[in-house]
Amino acid sequence: MSEQGETSNESNQDNAIHKSDHREALARQARFLPDVPGVYLFKDKDDKVIYVGKAGSLRHRVGSYFVPSADLGPRKQPMLEIVTDFDTIECEGEWEALLMEARLIKDIHPRFNSMLLDDKTYPYLVVTTREDFPGVFVTRNPADVRFKGGRILGPFTSVTALREATQLLQRVFKFRTCTLRITEGDPKNNQFRPCLLYSIHQCSGPCGAKITKELYRRDIDRLLRFIDSKRSAMLRELNEEMDIASQEQRYEEAAVLRDQIHAIEKLDERERRARRGEYDWQPEVTSLVMEPGASLQSLQRALDLEEPIRCVEAIDIAHLQGGETVGSKVSFIDGRPFKSGYRRYRIKAKTDGDDYHAIREVVGRRYRDAGEGQELYPDVILIDGGLGQLHAALESFEKLSLKPPMVISLAKKEELIYVQQRTRPIKLGRDNPGLKLCQAIRDEAHRFAQHYHHILRRKKVLEED
Repeated sequence: MSEQGETSNESNQDNAIHKSDHREALARQARFLPDVPGVYLFKDKDDKVIYVGKAGSLRHRVGSYFVPSADLGPRKQPMLEIVTDFDTIECEGEWEALLMEARLIKDIHPRFNSMLLDDKTYPYLVVTTREDFPGVFVTRNPADVRFKGGRILGPFTSVTALREATQLLQRVFKFRTCTLRITEGDPKNNQFRPCLLYSIHQCSGPCGAKITKELYRRDIDRLLRFIDSKRSAMLRELNEEMDIASQEQRYEEAAVLRDQIHAIEKLDERERRARRGEYDWQPEVTSLVMEPGASLQSLQRALDLEEPIRCVEAIDIAHLQGGETVGSKVSFIDGRPFKSGYRRYRIKAKTDGDDYHAIREVVGRRYRDAGEGQELYPDVILIDGGLGQLHAALESFEKLSLKPPMVISLAKKEELIYVQQRTRPIKLGRDNPGLKLCQAIRDEAHRFAQHYHHILRRKKVLEED
C-alpha cells in the first residue's frame, strides 16, 4: 500500500473515532435532560438549527439519537454526521410540544425537516372560522376550498399524534369534527339528531340546535387561545372569566368554564391514558380491546378509508327454532363500547328463521332517520354474517335517500370481512388488531342479541305456566 493510501486510511479512522467520541459526548449531555415533554433543536457547527422534533420525554427521545444502534432511515441518518449540539425547550404537556414543534418548523425551516416535508404529505389542523359553527379538521390538503378563510395550523410531523391531541381537546372544548353545513336558525336543526359524540359530551351538538352560535364560538375562541398560549396562562384567564361570570350571575356560563378548567387540568393525565389505550371517560364502558387506537388504525387501512374511524355500530340477529326472532345494535366509540347506544329490536314481520328478512327490518328501523338526513351514519356499520347478510343490509339501504359511508360483514369460521362494492372479501391475519376489533364488536352484538332473546323466551315460558 502507498504512503498516500495509508495516510488516507488513518485520516478516515481518525474521523470515525472523532465522530464516535462526539456522539458519546452528546449522549452524556442528553442523560442530564429533564424527563418532561418538550421540543429539541439539533444544530450544526455553525450553530444553525438543522432539525426540530418533539418529545414526550426530552431525556429519552434526545438520548435515543446518539446510541450506537440508532437507525433513522436514509433521509435522517446523515443528520447525525453533522449534529454538534442541541437546545431544548420544556413544555407543560405533549399537546404544547406538538404545537411548538409545528411553529418552529414553520418559522425556521430547518434543513432536515424541510427534506421530510418535501413530499407534502404532512398534516395540518384547520379551524373553519368563517362558518357559523366552525369545525376542526385534520387534513393533508389545507388548500382545499372547504377551508378557505379558516385558521390553518401546521405542518405537524405526526398525523397520529395530531389526531390523538385533537380528540383530547375535543373533550375540553366540545367542537364539531363533522362536515355538515350548519347554519344558525335553520329549522332543520330542530329535527336533526346529534351523533354519539354529543351523547358522550365530546361535541356540543350545534347540528341539533343544542347550543347557540354565540356560545359555540366562545368555545372555539377558547380553543384558539389555548393553542396560542401556555396552558398555565390559559387557566388563569379562564379562572378570571369564571369569577366574572359568577359575579354577574351568569351561572350556566360559569359552570361551563369550571368544567373546561377541570378538563384542561387533567389533560396531561388523559394524554398518558390515551398512550396506554385507556379511556375512562364513560363510566359504563367495559374493556374489550387492548389497544383501541392501533386497532382502529389497522381497520382503517384494511378498509382503505381516508378518514379515521371513530364510531362503529354492529347488528346481529338471534332466534330459536324460528321463533322469537330479535335483533341487536351495539355502538363502539373510539374502539370502546358505548352502552347507552345499545338497542334491541323485536322483529315484527314473520321471518320463519330467515335472518335476511330480519336484517332488512332492523337496518330499516335503525337507519331510517340517517337515510332521510336527520342524523349522521356511524363511520362503519358491521353486520354479523357473510355475503348474504351483507347483501340483505345493502338492499335495505338502497331504499333510503342517503347511503352509509361503509358497510361490512364478518363471517364466522373463516373470519372473512365482506365489504360493500367489493367482489372479494378481505382476509386478515388472526393477530391483526383490526380483525380482533371487528370480532370483539361482532361478539358483543351477538351476546346482546342472545341476552334479549333469552329474556323473551323466559317471559313466554312464564306466561304459559
